[in-house]
Amino acid sequence: MRELGRRLAKLLRAGDLVMLSGELGAGKTTLTRGLGEGLGVRGAVTSPTFVIARVHPSLGDGPPLVHVDAYRLSGGLDEMEDLDLDVSLPDSVVVVEWGEGKVEELTEDRLQVVIHRAVGDTTDEVRQMTVTGVGERWATADLSVLAA
Repeated sequence: MRELGRRLAKLLRAGDLVMLSGELGAGKTTLTRGLGEGLGVRGAVTSPTFVIARVHPSLGDGPPLVHVDAYRLSGGLDEMEDLDLDVSLPDSVVVVEWGEGKVEELTEDRLQVVIHRAVGDTTDEVRQMTVTGVGERWATADLSVLAA
């Protein structure tokens, strides 16, 4: 998952919204940790479950990473407004875990990543990913670099 995040980071730029879905323990935060490494941001990328959002500034000239965990939020975009994601989005890469039904209105362009962990997998090693680009930004993007 971490390596996939590093590969995905090569496709991302300021203004990109990435929505991550998957059951608890599927690897959403591990994927985001790899994104942070690939983007070259400051700070350890950890689950923002209890603080809801963390901003990781770039160590270079790339965009900062805004990492949001919407698991504890029950409302839609209205509840997310306090996070000012609409203000952060143009200059940052915004990654939202558990964002379905909550952040789609932020932009017409987004990358949706659904992570499936194999049922009965006791090693936590096997994952299946579905990556879907939505909107003009992703219409011509080559997502094949994500294939393992």
